[in-house]
Amino acid sequence: MTFTPLSNFRTVWFADFEFRAEPGERPTPVCLVARELRSNRLVRQWLTDEIPNHPPFDVGPDSLLVAYYASAELGCCLALDWPMPKCVLDLYVEFRCLTNGKGTPNGWGLIGAMTYFGLDSMDATEKQSMRELAMRRGPHTLEERTDLLDYCQTDVDALPRLLDRMIGRIDMSRALLRGRYMRAVASMEHNGVLVDVETLRGLNEHWPAIQERLIERADPNGEVFDGRTFKADRWARYLVRHNIPWPKLPSDALALDDDTFRQAAKRDPELIGKWRELRNTLGKMRLSDLAVGSDGRNRCLLSPFQSRTGRNQPSNSKFIFGPSAWLRSLIKPAVGMSLAYIDYSQQEFGIAAAFSGDSNMMDAYRSGDPYLAFAKQAGAVPQDATKQSHKKERTLFKACTLGVQYGMGAESLAASIGEPLDIGRELLRLHRQTYPRFWRWSESAVDHAMLHGYLQTVFGWRLHVGADANPRSLANFPCQANGAEILRLACCLMTERGIGLCAPIHDAVLIEGPTDSIEHVVTEAQSAMREASAIVLGGFELETDAEIIYYPSRYSDERGVEMWNLVLAILAELAPVRFGFAEGQTGRGLGSNGTGCPSNLISIH
Repeated sequence: MTFTPLSNFRTVWFADFEFRAEPGERPTPVCLVARELRSNRLVRQWLTDEIPNHPPFDVGPDSLLVAYYASAELGCCLALDWPMPKCVLDLYVEFRCLTNGKGTPNGWGLIGAMTYFGLDSMDATEKQSMRELAMRRGPHTLEERTDLLDYCQTDVDALPRLLDRMIGRIDMSRALLRGRYMRAVASMEHNGVLVDVETLRGLNEHWPAIQERLIERADPNGEVFDGRTFKADRWARYLVRHNIPWPKLPSDALALDDDTFRQAAKRDPELIGKWRELRNTLGKMRLSDLAVGSDGRNRCLLSPFQSRTGRNQPSNSKFIFGPSAWLRSLIKPAVGMSLAYIDYSQQEFGIAAAFSGDSNMMDAYRSGDPYLAFAKQAGAVPQDATKQSHKKERTLFKACTLGVQYGMGAESLAASIGEPLDIGRELLRLHRQTYPRFWRWSESAVDHAMLHGYLQTVFGWRLHVGADANPRSLANFPCQANGAEILRLACCLMTERGIGLCAPIHDAVLIEGPTDSIEHVVTEAQSAMREASAIVLGGFELETDAEIIYYPSRYSDERGVEMWNLVLAILAELAPVRFGFAEGQTGRGLGSNGTGCPSNLISIH
């Protein structure tokens, strides 16, 4: 067989590790098998006795590593202190790209990919038993070692056959960019996010009692809850009392899914935010699921390219940014270190402006406040209006802007802002009038999808579209998916420039660095993020905002501050010796304002 797209590489290695990975820990490699394409050279190494100081395969720019879910292999390289390969082709990612939107009957694992292309593969039951053997702590007998190496070789020998079926459908330059991101993923999973283990341990020990007292403190009069049960009829009365509009299902029942609560909490954090946090805290949250290693760092699979738009989808229960926002205050830098949370400003609005070429939209984005700029451009407020002087108008135009991005019609928009239908219609009319080029671009994207059966990003991440596709999802795909491309490229640039990247969070990143140089590190990270946006958007740069958290402060999400302080106060009552606070304090290790965002946290724009 021939692999023409691989002709630029001096060597092409197929490789697979077996490893043990406890929750929150870095992987412990057990064995490795690798085979070179042209020479057919085979390497089988057991890695628990004597560890070589360099991988048995080439890692230079003229060599290619081919793997399936390559972040696992690359993570093993990092755990062994080996250099990572410069060029990576991940057949898992390419299989996801080839089938995104189509679905696969046997999933996206190696067995599913082999079956999809009509290739024989190991039985799933046998594969699971071998994985369990690898996960078992040693020592392994000579026979077990041979079995594991044979199993590992089975996967390695499957890769050339799979590549032979896929190679004609792979755009190599773009595939290498996706493989480059898997190197960044391995680095982030290796670093992890440092958390306050002592407080987490206390929360776990007292969790049932904390939950009971939370209801007593947060809802003492049973305004919404009956015991630990959220009551829909009481919630309906609460909404009426506070004149809060709320979406309904076709059955006329209130929509009570978390996405509805999340959107409502963004519009009205004071009246909705607490209840969303409480629902999540009393619902499915299991603190013991949070994956924290012996070094106090939260690590889990970041699940890159898992969503239809290509974004990461880490486990909501294992990833520190997955559960309720208040729990993120467990994130705390080490002594002598600082953290920074850096996110793109109005990323989707900026992407839409750049791709549509709508000059009004570009001007609105560059103003720093696109929502108020929209209101000014539409003639709804004077040119000297500010957030303070025209707060209500800005809120309406913000809701319209965000609603358009998610395909809201006039009825949905009116319901979300609690205004008559005519207001919703007028806001959408003003948006169309102010940004006509954007609307033509957005509608043409939907037309392209329905006509050609697919949409794809600048770097070729493709969504296959069926006849039953939702036009609203299609309209949002270019912004969401290209936003994912921007963040992936930014992560590549940051890791390659030595920035301590801990985690990606949708359109943001968490980084760490020495306190005495963190501001310089943040400047470098923001530069990489702007550069990535300019590459994807043809020169149009997206701005970023950064918040630096200096030790001994902790990370804080404003949506969870009230709940965090309440939980910590309850913990102090339950375990006063370990978690009692001096007079005036509201949280262990917090600053003067008790929120985790004291005077030694600064914002950078």
